[in-house]
Amino acid sequence: MPSVLIAPYITAWSAEQDLPCVLVEWPDRGIGYANELLSDRDRHGVLWQQTALRHRVGWPEFTRVRPLRQRRAMELLLCQVCGGPADRNDDGVLWLQRDHRDDWPQWPEGMASMEPPVCLTCVPVAMQMCPVLRRGAVLVHVREYQIAGVRGALYRRSVLAPSAIVAGNFTYDDPAVRRVLASALIRELRGCTTVSFEELHAVGKERFSPVTTRGMSRSDSSNSGASGRLISWMIRYSCTHRSNPRSSLNRMTNVTSFLSP
Repeated sequence: MPSVLIAPYITAWSAEQDLPCVLVEWPDRGIGYANELLSDRDRHGVLWQQTALRHRVGWPEFTRVRPLRQRRAMELLLCQVCGGPADRNDDGVLWLQRDHRDDWPQWPEGMASMEPPVCLTCVPVAMQMCPVLRRGAVLVHVREYQIAGVRGALYRRSVLAPSAIVAGNFTYDDPAVRRVLASALIRELRGCTTVSFEELHAVGKERFSPVTTRGMSRSDSSNSGASGRLISWMIRYSCTHRSNPRSSLNRMTNVTSFLSP
């Protein structure tokens, strides 16, 4: 029986290469494309990197993120793993992050995140499949998540065409953003509350309580089985890691792409 290849929604596939767009100087807008379309810019007027739309064609390249799927997931608050709605409750929207607590006090409060949120069902998948997250991660509920800017390459004037000089994060009110070719949307995370694995287990157990499969459609029955496996996985993970706090989900992370080595 062939194995199923799991690739996050925002991951780029081998057929999704950059389109041959020619960069030019626009006197009133900084940089632009020679044959620019309205969809080439976001609602703030920032130019975006364009790649072929060939989702699930070829093989997933786990070290690359497709810019427009990342942007869509961030704008609509979709799960970066499955592309469905991210989990949310009264404490906010759910994010899964790598551990960077040493970066500053109260981290990740005020963090500029390029990683879209997640749904509860996809947490076990991400934790099992991503080597970076297995080294330490935590779940965070975020109350405020304002779109703050973009990450991309800054271009300067050159003789023949604009040339890239540096990659970085740029706020939308930064004048330099007019000369940026964006590749990721950034949200600023505020009102952060960490979620322990025990809490996740309790939420999962309550949400996916056992139900009879009689009269359910085939897809409903399949979803019920997946929910049961989620609860079972959380119980096993919690029991295995309870004695080792450095392996628990009480640690934070910043994921540029799932499943990257």
